[in-house]
Amino acid sequence: MDVQKYLARIGCSGPCPPTLETLRYVHLNHLMTVPFENLSIHIGQRVKLELPHLYEKIVVERRGGFCYENNGLFSWLLSQMGFDVTILSAQVRNRFTGAYGPPFDHFIMMVKLDGHGWLCDVGFGSGFQLPLSLETDSPQVQSHGAYRLRSQGNLIFMEMKSETEVSGSGEETWTELYKFTLEPRERDDFRAMCDYHQSSASSIFFCKSLCSLLLPTGRITIMGRRLIITSLSKVEGQQAAKTTDLSDEEITEVLREKFGIVLHSQLTPKDVEIVPPPVTY
Repeated sequence: MDVQKYLARIGCSGPCPPTLETLRYVHLNHLMTVPFENLSIHIGQRVKLELPHLYEKIVVERRGGFCYENNGLFSWLLSQMGFDVTILSAQVRNRFTGAYGPPFDHFIMMVKLDGHGWLCDVGFGSGFQLPLSLETDSPQVQSHGAYRLRSQGNLIFMEMKSETEVSGSGEETWTELYKFTLEPRERDDFRAMCDYHQSSASSIFFCKSLCSLLLPTGRITIMGRRLIITSLSKVEGQQAAKTTDLSDEEITEVLREKFGIVLHSQLTPKDVEIVPPPVTY
């Protein structure tokens, strides 16, 4: 890996020693420059997890990826920069069924700095913007929302504060996004689930072509043929979304102009219903 080329790809410059300030800097910049996308699946290719391939795709070709790719490569970058990185496995909560996916459903990482643990994730789509402290269950307020890590036994639940609060009760409403443990994992542990997400009718990545990027003012997403621009409102935690239908030509143009992506194979936009998986977890 050429660390300097990777840092340039995500718009980072200057000295980057392995400090908390640097970790926050590269985490946010990665989210704002490298799209969360699964377009390879929808141009007839397979997602490969070998690190040289991920470097070529994301840094050289200026593409993005989903969690196994973005977090897989980002964890390697952090290690090369001198950070103490531990790969973790998370299980994402299905927003339709409320059930959690199986182990290795989501690739995340823990960074230890001066004896303190930080959760990093640049491959979730609409997750947190800055690393979250693993040593508190208090809300951690960031630019695009409030998040917290709630412990229950050896499980940790990553939650986001909902847009609305319980009417009249004054209680906050939190939505569970995924759960995980601090058990160290290996990269190869995720291969089977990576294959599953490329071929299962119960996976959003197989059923919907998508490309999404964090913006200072919200988020821009293409899902199927829909362009969705989400803007932060003046009310804390609330967002407003504008949706526009796109033609094939317009999808190509938006990918190039807004995401910096030029595909060399024909994209087949897809947005079909997800088959709810069996509730076994």
